[in-house]
Amino acid sequence: MRILFVHQNFPGQFVHLAPALAGRSHEVRALTLESNRRPSPVPVTRYRLEERTFDRRVFGPATTFAERVHYGETVARAAAAMRDRYSYVPDIVFGHLGWGETLFLKEVWPNARLIVYAEFFYKPRGLDVGFDPEFPKDGLAHHLWVTARQAHFLLGMNAADKALAPTLWQARTYPDYLQDRITVIHDGIDTDRVRPGETASVELPGTKKRFRKGDEVLTFVNRNLEPYRGYHILMRALPDVLAARKDAHAVIVGGDGVSYGAKPPAGKTWKQILLDEVAGRLDLSRVHFVGQVPYATFVDLLRVSRVHAYLTYPFVLSWSMLEAMSAGAHVIASRTPPVEEVITDGVNGRLIDFFDVKAWSQALIEGLAEPARFDHLRERARQTIIETYDLRTKCLPRLIEFVESP
Repeated sequence: MRILFVHQNFPGQFVHLAPALAGRSHEVRALTLESNRRPSPVPVTRYRLEERTFDRRVFGPATTFAERVHYGETVARAAAAMRDRYSYVPDIVFGHLGWGETLFLKEVWPNARLIVYAEFFYKPRGLDVGFDPEFPKDGLAHHLWVTARQAHFLLGMNAADKALAPTLWQARTYPDYLQDRITVIHDGIDTDRVRPGETASVELPGTKKRFRKGDEVLTFVNRNLEPYRGYHILMRALPDVLAARKDAHAVIVGGDGVSYGAKPPAGKTWKQILLDEVAGRLDLSRVHFVGQVPYATFVDLLRVSRVHAYLTYPFVLSWSMLEAMSAGAHVIASRTPPVEEVITDGVNGRLIDFFDVKAWSQALIEGLAEPARFDHLRERARQTIIETYDLRTKCLPRLIEFVESP
């Protein structure tokens, strides 16, 4: 079959699936944004997105929809060019709903089976919006914006033949009448690559500082350091942790940008804002901000970690938490719904109320002070990933069958 993946940041969630399908003698291509320079496991066609400004004073709550329609129109024209110039007609198109790229592909290839990746459905109440009282987003105006943001998701689901979500909780963020169209299969964790290593060590990028398995290392990983992933809670807990554990070091992975949620005041970053807040109470010689690191470095950090902290609003679950579990880390995570689908407190990790800074400090101190006490959680964490989320034995075979089946 001819299979086309559509994703502005390809390979994204399809990093394992696309080459696996190509290995089964399917003709696999990807359609991605021109500026995307991520290495691709399959041939790619690139589309150019014309810069266009949608004035919020004009479009109001419909601004996001206008932006997504722009994406959809651009991708549809690129698809039509593939069809007309090269007689390219795929049997299957598989794209991410998030940016509107799939909105009009049925108009180009009406007979192609359209599959969409349904990662999350925004709502004005009950999920991420309004969760954190420190950053209130309430009131009619904001609720109108969030509700209007649902439009391209609904239109995209309406066009799709079937949909995929990585977790059950994420699938259930969609309206009830759409949920029976969504199959739940995780993207998969490579448990052979991300595994415990008793002789593991890692040198922090840009330094000569090296940590080894057994060192008192606390890890925290985000794409960007921001409130959506609990950076503010961790930083407020950290002074007490390092005061109690004189040999402990915190290694914090993440960029200075914003992936989700509120932007910091102009000219500032959330990283610096929280550092300023705890200034004078934190031994910065034992706090290592390493930015965004190569994947191999990230895996080695998980292997040497004595305690791994993971927090998230009720939002998309990060691969990094599952990878930490696969590496045999002692994961202490927020008691929020996406996490609770995977971690049971006291069985394969610890769960702490997202906002309880004192409880976070205490749990992290205990984990650093008595690592052997939590060995059973580490072992069961890895077993959870092997049994449910393993790439090769669980997820990838199901994903292949999902794509290939009518």
